Amino acid sequence: MTDYTPLQQHAAPPATPPRNGLGTAGFVLGLIGLVIAPIPLAGVVAWPLSVLGLILSAVGVARVRRGKATNKGLSIAGVIVSLLGLVVSILWAVVIGKAISDVNDQATQHHTVVYQVSGDAKTVDIDYSTFDRNTILINTETSAAVPWTKTVEATGFLAGAQFTATAGPDGGSVTCKVIVDGKEAKTATAAGPGAVAGCTGF
Repeated sequence: MTDYTPLQQHAAPPATPPRNGLGTAGFVLGLIGLVIAPIPLAGVVAWPLSVLGLILSAVGVARVRRGKATNKGLSIAGVIVSLLGLVVSILWAVVIGKAISDVNDQATQHHTVVYQVSGDAKTVDIDYSTFDRNTILINTETSAAVPWTKTVEATGFLAGAQFTATAGPDGGSVTCKVIVDGKEAKTATAAGPGAVAGCTGF
């Protein structure tokens, strides 16, 4: 009688689980970066999130190519949303930089302001602004003869400047006009005793 020795069966090594973590994390970070990138101030955080998301997503794609991960679509999507977040962040940086540059230019820009008053009123009371660096001063001339003109120099912003001409008790018409850097900025006309022509807010 022949004895048979049973064959030893070797268990197959367990399959290595796919390493999808980095690709998934890259997609999540890139998506968050893209969502907050258009938000002023908060968009500053989008830079590091998008960069990190791009790096992790790229590693995820590399793992897929080596057969170590299975989330190819999610990793590629992570690369795309991360790039989009970076583009939006760059655009915001350009826009904000341009705005800051414009503000700085306006703060140092020199202006020539010409105030003019005309009309048939015999006398007018005039209030007008002069500029001392970033300070706006209000000046008054009472019972001024018409026509009247005054030229002042200014540096920086003109916001808050005032200019009004008020007809005297004898009435008549009065017209105010503001010329800034050679261009008419504002004009107004009023008539009657105590009538006010206002050119404030030019």
